[in-house]
Amino acid sequence: MANCWRFAIAAPIRVRSDLSSDQVRAFSRSCRDAGQVRRLLAIATILDGGSRSEAARIAGVTLQIIRDWVLRFNEAGIAGLATRKAPGPATILDDRHRRALEEVIATGPIPAVHGVVRWRIIDLAQWLWDEFAVSISKQALGHELRTMGYRKLSARPRHRGQRSDDIAVFKKSSPPGLAQIRQRLPSGTPVELWWQDEARIGQQTKLTRRWAKRGTRPCAPRDQRRSSAWIFGAICPAEGKAAGIVMPHCNSEAMGIHLEEIAFHVAPGAHAVVLLDQAGWHRSTELIVPPNITLMPLPPRCPELDPVENLWQFMRDNWLSNRIFKSYDDIVDHCCFAWIRLVEQPWRIMSIGLRQWAHWS
Repeated sequence: MANCWRFAIAAPIRVRSDLSSDQVRAFSRSCRDAGQVRRLLAIATILDGGSRSEAARIAGVTLQIIRDWVLRFNEAGIAGLATRKAPGPATILDDRHRRALEEVIATGPIPAVHGVVRWRIIDLAQWLWDEFAVSISKQALGHELRTMGYRKLSARPRHRGQRSDDIAVFKKSSPPGLAQIRQRLPSGTPVELWWQDEARIGQQTKLTRRWAKRGTRPCAPRDQRRSSAWIFGAICPAEGKAAGIVMPHCNSEAMGIHLEEIAFHVAPGAHAVVLLDQAGWHRSTELIVPPNITLMPLPPRCPELDPVENLWQFMRDNWLSNRIFKSYDDIVDHCCFAWIRLVEQPWRIMSIGLRQWAHWS
């Protein structure tokens, strides 16, 4: 029986669909569910004539999972690949409570009034009792917040020179700015929206959390040397594309090489609008911009607007932290390895990089 079971899993399976691979990929670009994007790209690979093994390698899953995705796609089409959410337990919060929670979380605490700079779950439970006389445990409230789409995230320090309305003003002004760029281009020219940033990776890496016995504080070696390299990275979230280089220095010359790399990855006949911060090497008069690229600067002191910052955090947490780099060449090798891993996961670029105000305005 075991041999028959293995044969059933490994047996060829055909995708029955009236959709082409291009149509499946086009739908994946407008999808905001990272899991569904990954499943659609795997199905598109099979529709292009690729094997299940190739689709499994691209999606980073097993052959059995690819088989399940194909069966779900054959049964219900694209809708069958949507993430399935398990029903949660009954809740004591209604829509009024959830709307109030969303508002208070978005607003954040007032340190002088509440005594904290970020909400803890016990603070939110106390707030619900004070405002609505609703008693809820920390576990139940945690489940509610996860159901609403919230999770614990590390807070990024806000730049002290940032004005409160800079981000809102830029989000409103970016669609007209893109429209002006389109008017200067030949009629019918596709426009790709790219984001660019740099990250310094060196021997003095941060020490992240690690498993240890409760009540103890673990230790880990930390390098005191100072060799480092720079990753110049750019992503096109709508297409799931990325272009990056690793350089020893961060200057106008390196930036020019990176722009040439971005221009190479832009689709033939298309034009790229690259959003980037106002670093000196981005605004240098010596910088040569390729003809198929237009630079659009972000407001000063507003790194929250650049999704590449979130990619750096993901890469550091997963591939570039808790390491001792032997030499500069070792740093370059690890940077290249991390960037290649990212390029091989277009659904990751889409899920982290897509911004509704930029792509669906």
